[in-house]
Amino acid sequence: MIRSKIKIRSRHVPSGLRVLYDDHDIIVIDKSAGLLSVKALYEQERTAHQLLTTYVRKGSLRARNQLFVVHRLDRETSGVMVFAKSMKIRELFSERWKEVAKTYLALVHGHLKEKEGRIESYLLDGPDYVVRSVDNPLQGKLSTTSYKVIHESRRVSLLQIDLVTGRKNQIRVHLADLGHPVVGDQKYGDARGGSLALHAWSLRFKHPASGEELEFKARVPERLASYLPAGVKGPMRPDAE
Repeated sequence: MIRSKIKIRSRHVPSGLRVLYDDHDIIVIDKSAGLLSVKALYEQERTAHQLLTTYVRKGSLRARNQLFVVHRLDRETSGVMVFAKSMKIRELFSERWKEVAKTYLALVHGHLKEKEGRIESYLLDGPDYVVRSVDNPLQGKLSTTSYKVIHESRRVSLLQIDLVTGRKNQIRVHLADLGHPVVGDQKYGDARGGSLALHAWSLRFKHPASGEELEFKARVPERLASYLPAGVKGPMRPDAE
């Protein structure tokens, strides 16, 4: 476990997120499912960015501390997010984002024929806010997802996902393209409803200022943890710190 450089004021952390790490350049959180990452034009509800800004300002409306969005998670996706404390640090992250190792867990319907592989397609974000795979490379952005089946039950499979690229809704679209949509993903193929079973489990990167190798893992929600193979220990379990 990486020790935070700035003491985490656990009593003052807003509901809906956990602070995993804090220093003078970055702050890393575990976002809960159902919480928006950042404000959208058509949304008025609270966001992880807004709540975290209030936290770093220690509740003072006059404080000028700012947080800059490095990346986003879908509202219903839980897990690790990192924010920058200056535009300079945000830009350094942006330049090196391809080097960041991003690992997810996803519960999908059915059993995949190939238990390990890569999914690649050109993704196009349409005017209807739905992302689709297209054949024309001039229309979409090349996107690659690596996956591995780590557990199968009678009707679902638990996958470990490593993002080679990081496009909007990429994991959800690629798994739906395979015919195995993420459980609870009504937008991309699961008509049965329920909450989205997708979790941003880990981020590994070099600190943009110090160069230190860092890795942060978010506690796995019980819904996914119950499918983990017997004997798995450590921060994959929901009760691990």
